Amino acid sequence: MSKILIVEDEEAIAELEKDYLELNDFEVTIENSGDTGLAAALSENFDLIILDLMLPGIDGFEICKRIREDRNVPILMVSAKKDDIDKIRGLGLGADDYLTKPFSPSELVARVKAHLARYERLVKSHTKENDVVEIRGIRIDKTARRVFVNGEEKQFTTKEFDLLTFLAENPNHVYTKAELFREIWDMDSIGDIATVTVHIKKIREKIETDTSKPQYIETIWGVGYRFKV
Repeated sequence: MSKILIVEDEEAIAELEKDYLELNDFEVTIENSGDTGLAAALSENFDLIILDLMLPGIDGFEICKRIREDRNVPILMVSAKKDDIDKIRGLGLGADDYLTKPFSPSELVARVKAHLARYERLVKSHTKENDVVEIRGIRIDKTARRVFVNGEEKQFTTKEFDLLTFLAENPNHVYTKAELFREIWDMDSIGDIATVTVHIKKIREKIETDTSKPQYIETIWGVGYRFKV
């Protein structure tokens, strides 16, 4: 349920707006002064704010400016003032819309819904899901470079993480130590194959319940390693 904050000093208007919004399944909070309205807007997570321009204490212009400095939330400014200069100033300070009193409650509800839908589309378009590999209790978050084993986060060095991720993304494929060294360290082994062995050992210590009987990274004797699924 979306949470709406109404900052309006005329209680009858605020209650009417609240009634119509609640009929449309919104959760509504009312504040009747600029000071309490600003405090609520900055201390709670509202999905949209309906902000009157003329308020006791801090006016709507200042509240809008302060909110925009702190967070990105749809702001619908309302006022009995019809001058274009007030509308331009309000929109310039970051308000998303400007309604002139008197207006119908149904129009208010329609605009609230439209702005919430618009913000939801914007948020989704800018939010990319992390690239995650999950195999039998192991969760590798490639985007955040974090590894969780049965929900518990484990700390990995850069090469340990890269080696684990490569094997997990290519399950059941047997790689020689030379191939792994070339893939992860981006160079031919030139006698450094032991580096792979050491890293495999350290990875097993972090992901295996019993390192003597590995369930994830298997040793294929005489060949190399594979990640078993």
